[in-house]
Amino acid sequence: MNAKIINLTPLKVTIVNDDNTIKAEFESQGIARCSQQTTLVGNVNGINITSTVFGDVTDLPDEKPNTFFIVSRLVLNACKGTRSDLLVPNELVRDDEGNIIGCKSFAIN
Repeated sequence: MNAKIINLTPLKVTIVNDDNTIKAEFESQGIARCSQQTTLVGNVNGINITSTVFGDVTDLPDEKPNTFFIVSRLVLNACKGTRSDLLVPNELVRDDEGNIIGCKSFAIN
């Protein structure tokens, strides 16, 4: 299938081959996010302990024919069962220092 892929994460997403050479790159074209509400619930050794509840997804375009959107796993999970056009980076690849240099695939709900 040949489709348009739009990156709605804050970072460039790089797909790598098995030898870690670059197969494709997707620059950020916006950021889809979940709203959040954080509440202070306590304090341990002078460090705040909080609870965060995630809500509605913002800045996610409507579905478009032959188009997929790269989003965070949080956005993907928030849209579970309602969208089939959302992708998240999967099979992360790291360099010798543990830094993510790309991924080998996309995951979908």
